[in-house]
Parts: sequence; structure tokens; C-alpha cells
Amino acid sequence: MTKEIAPLKPAATVLLVRDCVKPSDTLEVFMVVRHHQIDFASGALVFPGGKVDAADMEKELIDYLPASERKDATLRDFKIACIRESFEEANILLARDQTTSQLITHDRLEILAEKYRMPLQNGEVTILDMVRTEKLELATDLLGHFAHWITPTFMPKRFDTHFFIAKAPPHQLAAHDGEESVDSVWVGPNEVMEEADKGRFTVIFPTRMNIEALGKFTSADTALDDANATETFSVLPTMEVTEEGKFLLIPKEAGYSVTRRAIDPLMDR
Repeated sequence: MTKEIAPLKPAATVLLVRDCVKPSDTLEVFMVVRHHQIDFASGALVFPGGKVDAADMEKELIDYLPASERKDATLRDFKIACIRESFEEANILLARDQTTSQLITHDRLEILAEKYRMPLQNGEVTILDMVRTEKLELATDLLGHFAHWITPTFMPKRFDTHFFIAKAPPHQLAAHDGEESVDSVWVGPNEVMEEADKGRFTVIFPTRMNIEALGKFTSADTALDDANATETFSVLPTMEVTEEGKFLLIPKEAGYSVTRRAIDPLMDR
């Protein structure tokens, strides 16, 4: 009997980056530690993100996007989900005041977070409710498309995940939510990989590959510019079964350093 392939669920995640000066890194990314009771990547160090909700697809949201973003619907729902998730999980809101056309200030962020952050996460309000009431514009134009990964067909839960990158507004203070994520850190890409190798961080394979890819850039600006200038390759890993064991295969066209990896270590890290 042929095993039924699990359906794909749309998901979005964001690499919030900023410049730094460290011996090993010149930029940092904000990452959170998932709660151990979360059903996917529990306890792992991940980028803020999650599933695209039906509320992220509301057509009325188009009126609350930059004019340059209203015609292209290709990644619209993913970008909106990305902004919502970064607000819920990281306390970073990529949005402008419609009156001033400026990114919201730290003081405004604190008010919005107190009023909407948990209600959004609990489904008590929608992102449309928030932007309409508060007269906000979702700054989807600040998001660069960094990567696209599709969960292998042999996995019981599958996601169609788009990775975006954005410079974190310097006047907003990132913080985990204490619910879905229990800790957070600004950390350099090379530092993540070194600590993961020592067993101090749990980093799942797609996250590690994109952390490594981020590490080749010398600044937040160059990373974002590359994402905007480079066409994203869709990665759908496949499985190879040999006498040595099972291996995950990634197309070399994706540009990652790893094209073949044993599956057992993959599940452990």
C-alpha cells in the first residue's frame, strides 16, 4: 500500500538582522527557543515564524500595504504572516504610521504590543483588525525573499516555508513572547554553528543551512540586497536509501554547502 503524502501547510519565517562587531561575525540575527510543548521543532533555536493563518489572507489587507506591493500577490500572504509572527514572537513590528509614513516608534510599539500582541496570538483579533483600527501600513516592502524550503514527502507533517530577511528597526526592542518561545538571543551565524556543534544549541537542518548562508554576508545591508537581487531556489529534499543508511539529498543548485546528509543526525540536531 502506498503511503499517503501529508498535505503542505503554508508557513513563513523571518531573519531579523542587524550589524554587529564580533571576532567571528559582522551581523547578528534574532532567534528564539521554541517551547518544548510545541509540536514542531520543540526546544530548538529557530527564526520567528509559523503557519500562514486564514486571517493573513484577507483581501482587505491589500489596502494596508505599500502601493508598490499591492499588485504582486505571489508572496503577499507569506509576507503578511511574516510580519504578524515577528510581532507576536519577537516584539518587532514592521509597520508604518499611515499619517507620517514612518516606521512606528518604540513608544508606539509598547502600546501596540500591550494591546494586540497576545490577542493576536490567541486569535482574539486579526491583523486586519489591528492595522485598520491603528491606521498602520504593513511594511512588506522591507522583506527580502531569502529562501524557500518544502518539507520532504516522507515526513508526517509538511510545510511550504518561505524565509524572509529584514533589517530590525534600531528603535524597537526585540523580545520573545514567553508562550510559544521561552528564550531569545541576538546571535551571529558563525556563533550559532559553533555552539550547535558543541551541543549547546539545538538547530534543525533547514535553520542551520540558512544560518550558514547568512554567514557569508558582511553586513545586514549586503544580506538584504542579495535577497532582493537573487532569484530564490525552491528546496524539496529527497531521501536516498543505501547500505550505509538513509540520506537526505539537496539539489546543488540551491547553493548550500551540504547536498547529502545522514537522516538520523538530522533528526537529532
